[in-house]
Amino acid sequence: MEIARGGSPRPIKAFLTEKSNGVNWIKIGDTEKGGKYINQAREKIKPEGVSKSRLVHKGDFLLTNSMSFGRPYILNVDGCIHDGWLVLSDNFKAFDKDFLYYLLSSKFAYYQFCESVSGAVVKNLNSDKVAISRFAIPPINEQKRIANKIESLVPLIEKYEKFENELYELNSNIKGQLKKSILQYAIEGKLVRKI
Repeated sequence: MEIARGGSPRPIKAFLTEKSNGVNWIKIGDTEKGGKYINQAREKIKPEGVSKSRLVHKGDFLLTNSMSFGRPYILNVDGCIHDGWLVLSDNFKAFDKDFLYYLLSSKFAYYQFCESVSGAVVKNLNSDKVAISRFAIPPINEQKRIANKIESLVPLIEKYEKFENELYELNSNIKGQLKKSILQYAIEGKLVRKI
């Protein structure tokens, strides 16, 4: 894959525009929590800012490259990205998009990225370090089969996660509810036998 870092025209405020000829300015804030796709950009930059940034296209993959680095997204829009993103372009059509998304989302990928990050306080993942990551890649038909199986399991995982969160919430609240119930019984005189 071709891997490149985003870039920002500076000062960015001078390049932001609301005009119809503006180019999508794709930011981390355009993602949805737990989302797979970036479907829109809330801001645009002036066309002259494109040469000072990185132009990306629908179907490209973006990876966050700092702080919570290595989080992948699939682009559903064209636009420009700032230097908080890496773009991965599958120019050779070697990957099924869904398979690649799950591969890049895996702990296996994350641990490789962790070994490659630099920075003492803010961890950064750069394009050279992503480029040296190694993955065993099955044939495209097998990638599709694997991705389809994962997709079929995602609703079950989400359902389990919902139940787990509800159980956690119930367990967290039970102590306080029990105290309130005991206090209510005490006020009503239900904790002692009546003679």
